[in-house]
Amino acid sequence: MQGVLTGFAVIAVVIGVGYLLGRGGHLGDQGREVLTRLAFHVASPALLFTTLAQADLSVVFSSRLLVTALSTVAVAGLFVVAGVARGWGVGRTTIGALCSGYVNSGNLGIPIAVYVLGDASLVAPVLLFQLVGVTPLAVTILDLSGEGDKGPLWRRLLTPLRNPIALGSLAGVAVAAAGLRVPSPVMDPLTLIGNMSVPAVLLAFGISLCGSTMPLRGPDRYPVLLAVALKSVGQPAVAWALAAGVFGLRGAQLLDVVVTSALPAAQNLYTYASTYGVGERLARDAILVSTVVSVPVLVGVAAVLG
Repeated sequence: MQGVLTGFAVIAVVIGVGYLLGRGGHLGDQGREVLTRLAFHVASPALLFTTLAQADLSVVFSSRLLVTALSTVAVAGLFVVAGVARGWGVGRTTIGALCSGYVNSGNLGIPIAVYVLGDASLVAPVLLFQLVGVTPLAVTILDLSGEGDKGPLWRRLLTPLRNPIALGSLAGVAVAAAGLRVPSPVMDPLTLIGNMSVPAVLLAFGISLCGSTMPLRGPDRYPVLLAVALKSVGQPAVAWALAAGVFGLRGAQLLDVVVTSALPAAQNLYTYASTYGVGERLARDAILVSTVVSVPVLVGVAAVLG
């Protein structure tokens, strides 16, 4: 339980600093936009590359990854069905689907893995799946669903190779798969730049809370409620059913997959929404509410399965 509270405390402090910066206008009118662009175009691609370039790709074939993938697809698919039925639009539905199943495996998942599960590497399967599979697919859909001339078909098919988030992920996987060792003069600057990603995302999120209305109000109320329900309750329940009933996981392995599935929606989803100018309030509210709700959920999971 201490690990859960520690992880949330770290995030809350940084978001609070962002909120104070926004209230005081210390970064100017464009502060949030600059931080968002910095994270999306520079820091996050560097972080994804350095993380994946040194990762053990053997986790891709683990049963834990299959549980993560199937539970993510299940809850995201439910949101997509609702989005299509309600006419929420491709971009908005994509953001909502991400908020339903894309967990905060980095800045919250890692400390919780350390303090609750006892091993930071246990979050690697969900981290790799999201970075290699979910992120490139989602940003490609957001790119292709944007307004304006999308260009010829060949250019649209190469969209993942023009997106900095997807490019950083795919480049890191390629380096790891080839067994290459990136020289320190190259890796060290990228690591330094990548270290800006999480703080920039959290600060931008904090600034976005300034002057905003209370969550769960307005036209995004029902999409937010659905996304939070799927993320906080649906995904860990599906993960538990698959892990215990289908893959026969018990003890520490079962706790691992359920805890990682119960993590709240990741803060960088707001960066994607802000960058593409779609579903920003949906992302902001879903992240905020799922983060609050996940505290008792994670504490309960750790108490029951721990």
